[in-house]
Amino acid sequence: MVRPIPLNSRFTRERETTPPTNWRRGLFRLWVLISSAWIMAWFIFYAIEAIGGEWTAKNFLVVPVVLFGPPVALLVFGIATRWAFRGFES
Repeated sequence: MVRPIPLNSRFTRERETTPPTNWRRGLFRLWVLISSAWIMAWFIFYAIEAIGGEWTAKNFLVVPVVLFGPPVALLVFGIATRWAFRGFES
């Protein structure tokens, strides 16, 4: 015979006391992770290109834009999105 689980069991108490999700911190950490991967991938690409002798003078201007442009744009987009959603709060 299967016994029913009482409502005041330890499992239900633990479930009710879980802290709320911190979306702001979680999304920031996700941004840091994605941006680090982006910068590392392009840095490795340019390092291989430099070792192969395909490095040109114009790359010195392109590298900072390619490495840091998209992560900064994504951060600004996230901040703007947060600002827009706060406009719906009462």
